Amino acid sequence: MATVYVLVEHAQGELVPTTAELITAANNLGEVTAVVVGTPGTAEPLREALAELGAAKVVAAEADDADERIILPHTDALSMLAAAEPGPIVIEAGAHGNEIAGRLAARLSSGVLCDVVAIHADRTASMSIFGDSIDVSAAVGGTCPIYTLRPGAIEAKPHAAAGALETLALPAASDKDVKVTRFIPTERGDRPELSQAKVVVAGGRGVESAEGFSELVEPLADELGAAVGATRDAVDEGFYPAQYQIGQTGATVSPDLYIGLGVSGAIQHTSGMQTAKKIVVINPDEDAPFFQLADLGAVGNAEEIVPALIEAIRQHRS
Repeated sequence: MATVYVLVEHAQGELVPTTAELITAANNLGEVTAVVVGTPGTAEPLREALAELGAAKVVAAEADDADERIILPHTDALSMLAAAEPGPIVIEAGAHGNEIAGRLAARLSSGVLCDVVAIHADRTASMSIFGDSIDVSAAVGGTCPIYTLRPGAIEAKPHAAAGALETLALPAASDKDVKVTRFIPTERGDRPELSQAKVVVAGGRGVESAEGFSELVEPLADELGAAVGATRDAVDEGFYPAQYQIGQTGATVSPDLYIGLGVSGAIQHTSGMQTAKKIVVINPDEDAPFFQLADLGAVGNAEEIVPALIEAIRQHRS
């Protein structure tokens, strides 16, 4: 069976949830080798979880200074493995992953497809382009085709595998390396991760202020155990931090339930959430384009509807 390499996403000693999606997508191409880049001892605590997700082999690509460098350790590890035993490579889409993918394509003389939403056994991939208005199937060449997978595009389907651990010594840093001199991790809140949440409550420009988010969007999200999202307009206006932006230039979400408050439905935003299973919209403008996409819409002000909705939820639970 062909070998397919997956670059493992991990942080603070834990797997990032998108790793499960990467392994699920890669299983269509062959036997998964999960590549963990880090300092010595990083991979061992992750091995069992990776095996449960479907990794037949786990490669610990290690160097003492791996956490102080960016891009090149990951590129070196994957290129060394694929040069020795050619096979497809699957990486998380994003600024970091796409940069690695481009460098690998040059090193391995293989094609690369970025931001795919599915990978097929014949090495083609599905892509959603032009603001997710057109679905296409794309082919890629080379002995080591490279794919970056859009987070949240597919549902993870773990299945146990051996997860045999191997080690790979990374090359020493060179003058080409960029060194990290300081790193401050983002503090995790009590809400679910946006890209993995089963319920998302998002606010748009119609929320009108940062206070609108704190008084309407966040309370409703907390009542439902949901993640909070925002449109680009809301972020540009300073209503909410950019890390919670959903859409073409933000995160892609595919929750069981999406609730949009004061969201008009511009394609910039809908391209990042239109695969939600149920879409609920609250907007005072009955002609807002979002109503055409919604499963349920309420015409009215969020200031009036949301408190009543929260109260109804609480009464239903009591």
